[in-house]
Amino acid sequence: MQVSIACTEHNLKSRNGEDRLMSKQGTTTPNVVNAARAKFRTVAIIARSLGTFTPQHHISLKESTAKQTGMKYRNLGKSGLRVSCLGLGSFPSMWLTLFISFLKVAEQLMTIAYESGVNLFDTAEVYAAGKRSSLVITTKLYWGGNMASFPPLPPSPLLLLGLKASLQRLQLEYVDVVFANRPDNNTPMEEIVRAMTHVINQGMAMYWGTSRWSAMEIMEAYSVARQFNMIPPVCEQAEYHLFQREKVEVQLPELYHKIGVGAMTWSPLACGIISGKYGNGVPESSRASLKCYQWLKEKIVSEEGRKQQIKLKDLSPVAERLGCTLPQLAVAWCLRNEGVSSVLLGSSNPEQLIENLGAIQVLPKMTSHIVNEIDNILGNKPYSKKDYRS
Repeated sequence: MQVSIACTEHNLKSRNGEDRLMSKQGTTTPNVVNAARAKFRTVAIIARSLGTFTPQHHISLKESTAKQTGMKYRNLGKSGLRVSCLGLGSFPSMWLTLFISFLKVAEQLMTIAYESGVNLFDTAEVYAAGKRSSLVITTKLYWGGNMASFPPLPPSPLLLLGLKASLQRLQLEYVDVVFANRPDNNTPMEEIVRAMTHVINQGMAMYWGTSRWSAMEIMEAYSVARQFNMIPPVCEQAEYHLFQREKVEVQLPELYHKIGVGAMTWSPLACGIISGKYGNGVPESSRASLKCYQWLKEKIVSEEGRKQQIKLKDLSPVAERLGCTLPQLAVAWCLRNEGVSSVLLGSSNPEQLIENLGAIQVLPKMTSHIVNEIDNILGNKPYSKKDYRS
């Protein structure tokens, strides 16, 4: 069981001058690099002082959103938590090899996102070569991180220890959502739900959710929570893009209507496949060209991958007609699903983030006619029980 923690903008504390960006120091000694790494992993980029990320004219987030950015806010499932429909998601792990320079880029991304009305920051250290020891804004912990202890602690105490240490480093009193990432087949569901309930009852989190859980597993967690008077999950993090539709469009809507579980989706560009840069193969400078992403390269050059690239070329005229780029069309297509509370963006540079945030302006253009046209090109629309009944 891995645990993620998502923080929305409103509960981040201000930090004093001692927490200014480590990258301003000119040295790159190991101690400085380690300190900078620790700073970043504990949300130094955002939590050191929200003044750093406040618009120049001190416009409130709500006012800025209403008058300038057009950002939409949606409830997370049927909970009372309002999140921006676009959130800032995980950072590519390859940046960690250039950590000091990465801090500056990451701060730019955080600033752009915040000033664009984003209030949901959900990054996961799981993408950093499997290291899951601490937090960024969202982190992956293996039931609290230290599995070397002997005898091993049960899930609830281990989770509690990990979250307490993380909150102390974050200088937060609580986080908004704790995500259980991937179910643990070796841990009874009752223990998982009990651990999450305990964390919430201790005031360390407001809600808990799941990530990459099946609909059956989510229903089991809900049933256990109701049986033992505990707290059920409020949302599921799921992969969702033009070529991955079944779970978000068929399974999660049923869960939403039955038990109120919403959807927070990730990978709207399918690890860059939908960006258009792989239309003529795999560029040397692309992510898919790296050894650690061999699986992505194999996926792109496969028969299915080639078919996907053909469909993307057929979608390009639609994007041109709407006056947007293909990535903006893909993100807006995800947003047009009202069952999606927030789409998490993963950007490697400011230009890419600004482009993807522009999908907000494309959303009003996603009419039923345009959506049907896209469905016809993709040819992969899943059918729900409601469709069969009609």
